[in-house]
Amino acid sequence: MKELFDLTGKVALVTGGTHGIGLAIGLLLARAGAKVCVNDLNDEKLASCWDIYKQSGLEVFTLKFSVTDEQDVDRGISIIEKSVGTIDILVNNAGIIKRIPILEMAIADYKQVIDVDLVGPLIVSKRVVPKMIEKRNGKIINMCSMMSIYGRNTVSAYASAKGGLKLLTQNMTCEWAKYNIQINGIGPGYIATSQTAPIRENGHPFNDLVMTRTPAGRWGEPEDVANAALFLASKASNFVNGHILYVDGGILANFGYIKGENDL
Repeated sequence: MKELFDLTGKVALVTGGTHGIGLAIGLLLARAGAKVCVNDLNDEKLASCWDIYKQSGLEVFTLKFSVTDEQDVDRGISIIEKSVGTIDILVNNAGIIKRIPILEMAIADYKQVIDVDLVGPLIVSKRVVPKMIEKRNGKIINMCSMMSIYGRNTVSAYASAKGGLKLLTQNMTCEWAKYNIQINGIGPGYIATSQTAPIRENGHPFNDLVMTRTPAGRWGEPEDVANAALFLASKASNFVNGHILYVDGGILANFGYIKGENDL
């Protein structure tokens, strides 16, 4: 069983993996033996990430580059290849969200979200896949969302990007699975991170919504998503391809119910 999930010797890149879900994924992949690389645009976040890994007794290679700039991606990946090795596992985790009603959203803001959340994964994947094809081995994990299949108020750009990323994942599979590359996605539910802390307080309307809508009766933890990523990065998923694994506590299985109503 240990061998099935052993990533010793594998090089993993987790984009935007300095905090939250990306940080949890990188830490778990490192504990499984992978040589983890993390990029970000913020020097302070990169330094903090390095400290967290060190405090956990783990190593991480951090570097600064933008996932939306092809030349910068090429520069960053080249540094990783020279300093750490060829990338075996790519987690396209970098992303942003802008909560703005459609009629109030500037087209520039819409395009920025699409650029980071959808075009970015394509740029990075195109850069690392040729080496995976040469080796006839590789794992790509795209960070999708519940918004990959339904919408919500004020997140039109994010939902458009994540819906596109779901289909991009499937198209990557159609073209690259024959080279023994597994391309899958993860769709997190509502996860307890620093970003969601203000709306997780008891009595907050959104917290009440999540707690009543989620059959598991709780917010997810970043580690819940990381566990799914470890599966998709390991030998255990070698015949899983083009799949979006929703880690949502059952929200998507549940049409919804009234708080306090009897379960029959």
